[in-house]
This record gives sequence, structure tokens and C-alpha cells, in this order.
Amino acid sequence: MPEGKRAEMATILVIEDDLKILRGLEMNLKFEGYTVLTATEGHEGLKKAMEEPADLLLLDLMLPGLSGYDICRKVRERKPGLPIVMLTARGEEIDKVAGLDLGADDYVIKPFGVSELMARIRALLRRSEAKGKGVERYSFGNVTLDFKKYQADVEGKGVELSAREFDLLRYLIEHAGEAVHRSDLLDKVWGYDVTPTTRTVDSFVLDLRKKLEADPSHPEHILSVRGVGYKFVP
Repeated sequence: MPEGKRAEMATILVIEDDLKILRGLEMNLKFEGYTVLTATEGHEGLKKAMEEPADLLLLDLMLPGLSGYDICRKVRERKPGLPIVMLTARGEEIDKVAGLDLGADDYVIKPFGVSELMARIRALLRRSEAKGKGVERYSFGNVTLDFKKYQADVEGKGVELSAREFDLLRYLIEHAGEAVHRSDLLDKVWGYDVTPTTRTVDSFVLDLRKKLEADPSHPEHILSVRGVGYKFVP
């Protein structure tokens, strides 16, 4: 699908209580061709996120009524494939990791450049559009993964994985047997190679091992490659 056509068709929900920032985002997004929905309060934003057909969510972290953290967690439970970008004035690493662990796809610190934000939105929409074109269902060991339905089973029992964990697994599986560098995972799965840090990749891999490996301390499938990154072995 052409870039311009995708922009015209995409709907973006912005949940932001700072009216100046909200109106600025709305104006720039509409200029780029997106349809824009807005909310200024947490409960209102969550309702729209659940009911409206948005293709991407721009989510402020600190909101009245319900925090961005809470909204992100609840949206991930109902719409695991919806791309989420968190907006915040706080730049501490702990905030980034917390937001990403809840399932956010990207993290932008205020004040941010409009051009950079638009580039990240386009990248997320491209990846969202591409999902499902690769591997859709995959099994290894006692694990069965359905990437289309975002379902994971271990020994026949459901295991909860975030959308980011599914994306990371999909990329490793599509490159089974290859040593994949951490920077490549940041670039291909997160969409850029500056932030989050490689420690975030390590954290996600550790969580995946705990959920999927029979013995997380001695993994058989998601292996570390010293000085490089990780390798998936079926």
C-alpha cells in the first residue's frame, strides 16, 4: 500500500491532557493525512481506545482519572496488536522500562520533534501492517504460538505474552539458527537503535525464557551468543 494512502486510512487516537500539546499533535497529524481522535482524561481515553477503530495510540503517561500505565495495560489485554506510543516529560530509564514492559511499542520524551515523532508513527504503522505476512503459527518443544491471534500455550496451558514479546519471538523464529545482534533486534523489533537500550532486550529475553523454557537458567531454544545477542534454536 502506498505511503500516502496508508496515512489517509490510518486513525490515530491521542490521549493527552495538555491542550496545547494535544492541539499541536492533532494539527500535525491531520496535515500528514491521518484521521485523529482525541481524549483529555484517562477514563475517556480508555473508553475510546476500546471502542473506536484506532490504528495507533499516542498515550500521555500522566493523566487525570487513569494513568497512561493503566490504560496501556488494559488496552493490551483487549487489543494486543494495537501500536502504542507513550508520551511523557519524564526521561528516567525506569519509566521507559516500565512503559515498555507493559506493552508500549515506543516511548517519546517531551519536548519532542514533530518530524521524529511522525517518522516513528510511520514505522510503527508499517510494522503493524506487515504483521501476519510472515510466520503465523509455530511450535517448538512444548510451546505453541499463534501470531495471528496472539495466543501462546505451554504444555496445553495458556501463557500471557505481550505484543512486544510476540514480535521479538517472531523475529528470532524467522531467523532461526542465526546469531541476531541486539542492535538488530532494537532496529527491527522496536524500530530504532538508540533507545530503549540493549538492557531492555535482555530483560525481554529473560522474561520469555521464564515463560517458555522448561529450565530458564539453562535455555534450550532462546540462546545467548556472547558478544552478539541471541539465537533461536527450534
